Amino acid sequence: MHGIRAERIEKRLGGNDVLRGMDIDVRPGEILSILGSSGSGKSTLLRCLNLLTIPDRGDIWIHGEKLAIRAASQHGGPAAILDQRQVRKARASVGMVFQSFNLWPHKTALENVTEGPVLIKGLRRNAAADLGHHYLAKVGLSGKADSYPHHLSGGQQQRVAIARALAMEPRVLLFDEPTSALDPELVGEVLRVMAALAGEGRTMVIVTHEMAFAREVSTRAAFMHRGLIEEESPPRQFFFSPVSSRLRGFLASHR
Repeated sequence: MHGIRAERIEKRLGGNDVLRGMDIDVRPGEILSILGSSGSGKSTLLRCLNLLTIPDRGDIWIHGEKLAIRAASQHGGPAAILDQRQVRKARASVGMVFQSFNLWPHKTALENVTEGPVLIKGLRRNAAADLGHHYLAKVGLSGKADSYPHHLSGGQQQRVAIARALAMEPRVLLFDEPTSALDPELVGEVLRVMAALAGEGRTMVIVTHEMAFAREVSTRAAFMHRGLIEEESPPRQFFFSPVSSRLRGFLASHR
């Protein structure tokens, strides 16, 4: 069994070094929460792990397979994945839930959930519909299959987005601040779904500012600062006995 491993990941965006030689190793069944201040590189890291952003340098292994990445050149030539089959495999096996839902407004909840299995995995429409209904029920939205996003609350839209990721039946789920765009009263319904998924033993990487949630569900937590992981440890040590003065300050400012 394999998870995701990345070594010496670098990414420069808008003239800034966002990731500066990141190493990360996510093992099967692990729930890794990543915390850090805005601009520390958390979202860029997730996008690199899902190949929505191609790192300029470094190596990534997904489920034991090393990706063929051509590094960016010193003269401005962009980085690239040399084998597009690896991109398709990665997208199918590493699911992503974004901050802002990213649902198609002209499609129903069920259509949003089934589009990926049909287009990427080649499932027949009726089989995809069965799968979609299953995962909408799993996130507590069995009665909303025919609803369009503008008829759903923010929390319901985010749960549709989670169902959409689950319908691809990925081996790893990435969450990028999944509650940051929600009104406070809607946060709990999304966190409850994520906690249930964590309880199933799924492999998850969660960028979050929800401290209590991260403390309760994580098997490991990491603190990012200026494009690097400054400290990582089991949640009890991370939250109650941090070593880094920056992490101590960060946790104090979020109590």
